[in-house]
Amino acid sequence: MLNIVNVDVNHLQHAKDLVNLLNMYALDPMGGGEALSDYAQANLVSELKKRNTVHAILAYVNDQAAGFAICIEGFSTFACKPLLNIHDFAVHPDFRGQGIGNQMMQHLTALSEQLGYCKITLEVLEGNTRAQNLYRAEGFAPYELNPEFGGAIIMQKKIGAKAV
Repeated sequence: MLNIVNVDVNHLQHAKDLVNLLNMYALDPMGGGEALSDYAQANLVSELKKRNTVHAILAYVNDQAAGFAICIEGFSTFACKPLLNIHDFAVHPDFRGQGIGNQMMQHLTALSEQLGYCKITLEVLEGNTRAQNLYRAEGFAPYELNPEFGGAIIMQKKIGAKAV
């Protein structure tokens, strides 16, 4: 039986499951292939507690943590409305292929509608075709403002001596 819940970071089991699933994702080749740092594992929940614009969900199958998403509220200046950015999203390998990702996406869509968000955004690796197929099936498309200029690309600049 599938149960998707909004994470309560003050709930010990939610907090533990969220960190464990995020670490599982980090260890996956699509998550970079390296475990979360000891610092991240020890401090993630306390840092999330400080941020009221973070929304996370957990998917449970028969009370086993099977998937998660960590999302961060952003703001669309063009729409002048808030948006939801899916920052991390994964289903545990033992539970893939069961439609859990679709159900999680539908939950996030309903949450976004309830909170008045104008859109949901996410990033996906070019080589992660399985995730791309899921996202397309749920109505996502590459981002572009004008086809003449092509789609958006994601760039980053790491800051600090131990940037992550």
